[in-house]
Amino acid sequence: MTNSVDFSGRPFHFIGIGGIGMSALAYVLAKRQFPVSGSDLRANHITHKLESIGAHIFGRQEASNLEFFRPQVLVNPVVLNSQEQLPTDTKSKLPQVICSTAINTNNLEYKAALELGCPIFHRSDLLAALIADYHSIAVAGTHGKTTTSSMIGYMLLEAGLDPTILVGGEVNAWEGNARLGQSQYLVAEADESDGSLVKHAPEIGIITNIELDHPDHYDTLEEVIDIFQTFAQSCKTLIGSIDCPTVRDRLQPTISYSLHSDTDADYTVTNIDYRADGTTALVWERGKALGVLKLRLLSRHNLSNALAAVAVGRALGLEFGEIAKGIATFEGARRRFEFRGEVDGITFIDDYAHHPSEIRATLAAARLQARPAQRVVAIFQPHRYSRTLTFLEEFAESFTHADLVVLTDIYSAGEPNLGQITGEHLAAEIAKQHSPVVYQPTLSSVCEFLLQTLRPGDLALFLGAGNLNQVIPEIITTLCEPAKATS
Repeated sequence: MTNSVDFSGRPFHFIGIGGIGMSALAYVLAKRQFPVSGSDLRANHITHKLESIGAHIFGRQEASNLEFFRPQVLVNPVVLNSQEQLPTDTKSKLPQVICSTAINTNNLEYKAALELGCPIFHRSDLLAALIADYHSIAVAGTHGKTTTSSMIGYMLLEAGLDPTILVGGEVNAWEGNARLGQSQYLVAEADESDGSLVKHAPEIGIITNIELDHPDHYDTLEEVIDIFQTFAQSCKTLIGSIDCPTVRDRLQPTISYSLHSDTDADYTVTNIDYRADGTTALVWERGKALGVLKLRLLSRHNLSNALAAVAVGRALGLEFGEIAKGIATFEGARRRFEFRGEVDGITFIDDYAHHPSEIRATLAAARLQARPAQRVVAIFQPHRYSRTLTFLEEFAESFTHADLVVLTDIYSAGEPNLGQITGEHLAAEIAKQHSPVVYQPTLSSVCEFLLQTLRPGDLALFLGAGNLNQVIPEIITTLCEPAKATS
């Protein structure tokens, strides 16, 4: 395995190109006119978009995909003896293969790339190389990464700085999870889930908060803190929220922000007004009032995200008016309290929240938006057996703002089921703290139950990082059918 990514024109091949993180990287490379190809087991709108800009997409992950690059030499890469040496000129034309943590060493395509001597990189290696190639702003933290990085990217875009953007969600403003700008600036979401955060050394780093969220990779919070401390030391400027005790006590941000005006943070707010249609606050910079910030996003966690964006904008020399103008029109990323429709007076919202802290924050925002007599119906799909088991007690206490909780079985995300926890078990624990709670084991039974249970005026909030949101269109379509029949 080589140590550096080659940006001189050598091809890139992504195993699992359709993932949200992998596809963003592939998009930027393809737009920069590098030869890009990749494989994925399922075609989707993301792979179709990559094809439209010149990427070659394979519908299966198999060794023969690598024949695409040198068909006259790589006739049968599977049978190539690992001891044989390819000619130097052939090796130089082999693709750089990009993998995510989801690709294991038994993957046939991966094994063929290894046998051929292709340079193989984790996606975080490629992201780190891109971060080093730009004046980069990297957003890290357990919660709020996608919203904060998207907001910063949008703010810079509106201010005319034309950034390159790589985020873990799709944003309508640039019609996807990435855009290629023509300036020196890059805004990226930096993920801590697998420890690869330590590879990044941006000009500006942001840490929104630190909690244990990935017990499949980390055993303790202390291990997570170690990763963030290493990242912090690699940032030329570190911006951090001191509302998070761990950031406040264990890190030393160069620039700090807080929602509490009585702290000594560099950026604070007063005159906060949380409303159903958005949030306003007066922003202070080291004791001096900058002006009023307005945002369409709801609740305190998004005001905190916006304050991080303000700190970044000011660090880059933007006037507050430019910053505020961009933030005021930012609509958020998809699957972050995303409005999906309204039928028969029932409002459908889709949100990626899958950690107890995120669920509490999202439900608080839903309660803020809900009218006095409106029910908040929380439909939750737990994500990963390890996370559900580790945070069982926290999950049980996180649904306070819901009037009805509907729970389905656990989305494995590829984890083996060791028989230690089930969705029904979690439902029973939630029921000890909250009533009513209904367990529906499958997506089809969730759909059927909601069609019978939802009533005009409800706010139906779908929560989880799995595939629960797939039922939303079906429910909306079914609810629309009686209306069509009587029209």
